[in-house]
Amino acid sequence: MVDGEDGGARVTRRFALAAAVVALAAVGAQAQAQASDSVRRAAECASCAEWNAPQRPFRLQGNTWYVGTHGLAALLLTSDSGHVLIDGALPESAPQILANIRALGFRVEDVKLIVNSHVHYDHAGGIAALQRASGARVMASASSAAVLRRGRSGPDDPQYGLLLPYPAVDSVGVVADGETLRVGRIALTAHLTPGHTPGGTSWSWRSCDAAGACLDFVYADSQTPISADGFRYTASASYPAALADFARGEAVLETLSCDVLVTPHPSASGLWERVAAGSLVDREACRRFAAAARARVAERIKTESR
Repeated sequence: MVDGEDGGARVTRRFALAAAVVALAAVGAQAQAQASDSVRRAAECASCAEWNAPQRPFRLQGNTWYVGTHGLAALLLTSDSGHVLIDGALPESAPQILANIRALGFRVEDVKLIVNSHVHYDHAGGIAALQRASGARVMASASSAAVLRRGRSGPDDPQYGLLLPYPAVDSVGVVADGETLRVGRIALTAHLTPGHTPGGTSWSWRSCDAAGACLDFVYADSQTPISADGFRYTASASYPAALADFARGEAVLETLSCDVLVTPHPSASGLWERVAAGSLVDREACRRFAAAARARVAERIKTESR
């Protein structure tokens, strides 16, 4: 007993000690849960560590910046009136994306709009954390918006059953096909290009530098016919429009004005090879990308008919 301490003080001190013990136990349990979750994700996603490899942020051209990881693209479009972020990579990628934005000298709180290519965990997983950090509104196609709000894809996704869940996004607005979203001088147009997912969306915009030189950018969503075992693109009750959607998306990508192509997986459009060569411009890239996608879908159809 401390000299001069009455019974009430002793009780108060005991309660404080008990509360401290509970708090420490809670912190320990949280740390253990996070470690367990990291181990589980590593086991369930063999590619996640490679996808999440760090990447120094850099300017692509004008007001368009690369802020993603080495394996998963995220682009920042900047203006004096606010910024736009395209894609959020993995849940564990969010801190890296936030750090990359700050490393370029931009304020995360100035990100006013976040959009998405498609709603798999490797491109949408970080959006909830990025929205919380920035306060930005999130916009997506109608199908994608529903998945973002749940944090989990539905049975109409060809990869249903294989996909990891991710943190749900609190508030998601719906963008229409061909709609142009504006933040300051940024004008970003949505092009529905489903097939890989029912709500897949590609984005186009014009990026200009200080000298007035402008390039037309296309962020083309994945067009690969990847699925869970048992899913048939030629006979799917859950996603009967998949093949028609692929054909429509390929046609859209072939017709867009496309000086610079970027894809959610940068390797799919040879981004790092073009960066190393010192020239991002390839005005045939979108047409080649669409032609390659068409060939992959045709091969998948042949495989299903055997």
